[in-house]
Amino acid sequence: MAKAIKKQALGRGLSALLSETKSDITSASDKNADKVVGNILEIELDFIEVNPYQPRTYFNEEALRELASSIQELGVIQPITVRKLEGNRFQLVSGERRFRASKLIGNTTIPAYIRIANDQEMLEMALVENIQRKDLDPIEVALTYQRLIDEIDLTQEEMSKRVGKKRSTITNYLRLLKLDPIVQTGMRDGFLSMGHGRAIINVENPEDQLAVYEQIIEQKLSVRQTEELVKNLKEGTVVKEKKTIKEVKVPEFVNTGIKSFSEYFGHKIDVKLSGNDKGKIIIPFHSEEDFNRLKKLLK
Repeated sequence: MAKAIKKQALGRGLSALLSETKSDITSASDKNADKVVGNILEIELDFIEVNPYQPRTYFNEEALRELASSIQELGVIQPITVRKLEGNRFQLVSGERRFRASKLIGNTTIPAYIRIANDQEMLEMALVENIQRKDLDPIEVALTYQRLIDEIDLTQEEMSKRVGKKRSTITNYLRLLKLDPIVQTGMRDGFLSMGHGRAIINVENPEDQLAVYEQIIEQKLSVRQTEELVKNLKEGTVVKEKKTIKEVKVPEFVNTGIKSFSEYFGHKIDVKLSGNDKGKIIIPFHSEEDFNRLKKLLK
């Protein structure tokens, strides 16, 4: 099936063509540009560098292995997209998973669609291409929208036209960035849906957000139940459990350090004190997958 791709290969290869080009190809009007730019060519993986503007920072290893197995069996069905740099160098615009999977199985070349773009265009292409993906978590989508606003200087209206999404949809994603970082991590790890996040965002106090988040996890609340919980909290009808046991005063070093622990592990970390600056740090987990994630962080 991989052979079904029409590779517009050149008789003596891409390297030979580029070495004959006296001036480097920087625009569509340059010599031999018509044979390179806008074409799909087989490029050596060693000639390609990853995209420094890649919005995605996490690549699931198991999913990569599955893709690598598919490429080994069928080849790269959809070419990656690269931009032309100096000489024989190229930079990824899109297709980093295909690029990584191809290297994983020892391939030396990959079919690539070649284009020319400056850094600003490169960033915008990477961000817009990323936002179209189906497997992004809500926070990843929100961060990409925010980068389009901050780094490309797009308004929400302009972005709506560029990515083909309603402005209200974009606004709802951006609001998620106001959530406490621990809640955001919970969404990125799949413990919360976007519906849960949209409900929690109506709670202004970060501590209350975390309390709602933990209750969702512990009681496996649905989005509707979460909305009801938030409604009751805002109306003041949620009665908080009073502690009858006299609490040990929390030392200042614990107060200042516990937030860093919580952000690192992606959960609210509890501390039980036994006096004289002694105690236990309690790291909760909510599933086998979460337990394994925490185990990796402790290595």
